Amino acid sequence: MNKNPTILPNVTLGYHVYDSCSFARKAVKSVLQILSGPGKTIPNYSCRDHQKFACFIGDQSLTTSMPMAQISSALNHVQVIYGALDENLHRGLFPSLYTSVHELYMIYHYISEVIIHFGWTWVGIIASADESGERASLLLLRILSKFNICVAFIANQGVSVLKVERHVVESVYSAIEKSSVKVIILCGTYHDLIFESSLRRLLRDITLILSPNWASSISLIGKYPEILNCSLSLSFWSKADKNFKNFVDGFHPMIRPKDKLLEDLWMTKLFCSSGNKEKDSLYENVYRISLHNCTGQEHLPDVGDYSSDRTSDPVYRTVESLVNCLHVLYSSQNYSSPKGQTDDEEIYAHKFNRHLKKMSHADVATRKRNEEFIPYFSVQNHVFVNGSLFTKDVLMFFSNGSSYEKVVFNSTIQWKNKKNQVPKSQCSESCLPGYRKVPGFTIQPCCYSCATCAYGEMSNITDSENCMKCPDHEWPNENRTRCISKQSEFLSFTDDTLSLVFIVFSLLCFGKTLLVLVIFILHQDTPVVKANNKSLSFVLLVSIMLGFLCVFFFLGRPVDVTCLLRQVSFGILFTIAVSSVLVKTIMVCIAFKATKPNSMWRKWIGVKLPIYIVLACSSVQVVICVSWLSISPPFPELDTHSYQEKIIIQCNEGSVIGFYSVLGYMGILAAVSFIIAFFARTLPDSYNEAKYITFSMLVFCSVWIAMIPAYLSTKGKYTVAVEIFAILISNNGLLYCIFLTKCFIILCRPEINTKGYLQSQRNI
Repeated sequence: MNKNPTILPNVTLGYHVYDSCSFARKAVKSVLQILSGPGKTIPNYSCRDHQKFACFIGDQSLTTSMPMAQISSALNHVQVIYGALDENLHRGLFPSLYTSVHELYMIYHYISEVIIHFGWTWVGIIASADESGERASLLLLRILSKFNICVAFIANQGVSVLKVERHVVESVYSAIEKSSVKVIILCGTYHDLIFESSLRRLLRDITLILSPNWASSISLIGKYPEILNCSLSLSFWSKADKNFKNFVDGFHPMIRPKDKLLEDLWMTKLFCSSGNKEKDSLYENVYRISLHNCTGQEHLPDVGDYSSDRTSDPVYRTVESLVNCLHVLYSSQNYSSPKGQTDDEEIYAHKFNRHLKKMSHADVATRKRNEEFIPYFSVQNHVFVNGSLFTKDVLMFFSNGSSYEKVVFNSTIQWKNKKNQVPKSQCSESCLPGYRKVPGFTIQPCCYSCATCAYGEMSNITDSENCMKCPDHEWPNENRTRCISKQSEFLSFTDDTLSLVFIVFSLLCFGKTLLVLVIFILHQDTPVVKANNKSLSFVLLVSIMLGFLCVFFFLGRPVDVTCLLRQVSFGILFTIAVSSVLVKTIMVCIAFKATKPNSMWRKWIGVKLPIYIVLACSSVQVVICVSWLSISPPFPELDTHSYQEKIIIQCNEGSVIGFYSVLGYMGILAAVSFIIAFFARTLPDSYNEAKYITFSMLVFCSVWIAMIPAYLSTKGKYTVAVEIFAILISNNGLLYCIFLTKCFIILCRPEINTKGYLQSQRNI
């Protein structure tokens, strides 16, 4: 800055450097020393001659910064700390206090993002026992709760606690041991006394996350390698200035031989020999190291501690911004030299403070004035190898206005386990897909149990709060982790055993009926066939035969055509069959009455009357079916509600009245036929088939009466199977009861199937 002729020309900047050693008393003493000047420290008295005091830079910790702020704010001196502070609280108390880094909320927000990144939901917090620790822990608790991260315990540790209240340490020890946490966040002001307590042994297996105040203490990290090994830290990181980097890289004992600090660093960190045998021997004994001659190519960034130090850059940026502010202030006021007594120091400090507020909007260096001031937060992994500390960046966050972006570096993170896997820090085991969370008995939302998703629901993510129902056409798989298409159920031609049974049985029945028809055609001139009205027998056999084939309309995937034809074809064919049986019964009665002399019933005996009756009865059924199809025809539908796990592809009958009208009319014909045949069964005749018709109608009516409750109580393909079964059984009842004995006579007893045998029976 002093070498730059464009900034503060003819002005030389100076500085005093004091180490607070993290003690508030030493920090206050240093402030008073700076204000008093050389010599004895006298409050409110300055021996600095004509040197104009600009501002204080420091400290990083609020433990030392707040006592400093009480003095600097009372004198209206600007103080810029390079640690985080709660601006809402401290800006009102200390109007001249600024920070060069982001506020606490942003820092702990990024810590929460780190925890989310690794999938941790159950953490502990250890904070310093001071104001900064208390506020930091409460703020962190609020932010973690916002991200549904549970805090198992909050322990405020500090000098007072560790030295006086030993029972508090024991309670914290018990809390850590029982909480099953594998991750603990250290916040507030760093203090190494926590690692001297009984907690030290317990923390060896726990991953620690260090806030910037803790991470900046290089000595702390190096002092407890067994605890802080494989730990993570969040630190400030911004775009490095090349000139500053080159300036730092230029430090070397060969260039600065009088700088004994550099020589000690090269000996203790890079294990380089100093050339002094006595000093080398002393250091080897004290530090238990082995020194060797170095090449001279070593640099300060090669030191492990240097790579983890992220406080230099915020301080550098702070100085740069303050100098720029001073330059603008002097340029605007036309100061000839800061050594003059143009303004009283109090007025000067007031103007400097006011000018800082105007330039930075309540921040010194971190508010973006250009791209160089975009704040970065780096997540570092600290690893000790053979006693040396190695630090590497594994994550980086950078803010861009109201949003942020995350960068994951391609580097392996070292963890505190043999398999080097990301530790699991959860109050409860994760609920796998197919399960949902069930709240536990604690108030912590992260402590829960897992329950299987209910029947018909699924969850496809880990730790699902609720299970979801699948759409109507889908159903959860066996593990209830995803929705799959429901199985379609219908009587398939190819994939259903029941359909195969019906097909084979129907074809066999069709073949038997066809065989009977052929037998009757071949023996149509025999008395047995003639006596039972061969025309009606042919019509009955054809209707029965087609009735067996109409079963195929009920099989396969329902479509518009099959839905329209299945009930109509079945109803009409069965009506023709039952009408034929009814006419047969009527003709038996007429034939008996016509045997009497001069009987008026003789004129009704013939071929035309039976055909007319069959056509008349069948026409009524045709009208019913046509009306049904015209008003509300059957149609295919997908039933997704009867069974949750499958879709029933079925025919909706459209009009229930139409469907039951078809069955009702057919039932009336069967009942009338049964009654007439029952009373005509005892009529004397050689080939009286009334008794066989009685049995056939008894079977027919029994089957269909039993079919109705079975039809109503079943669902899906079994409803169709019940109807097919009724069709096959009732058709077989007609076939066997009416035609079995006739076929037996025709084939096995041809001697009684003659006209002579018939006359002899009548004479008897």
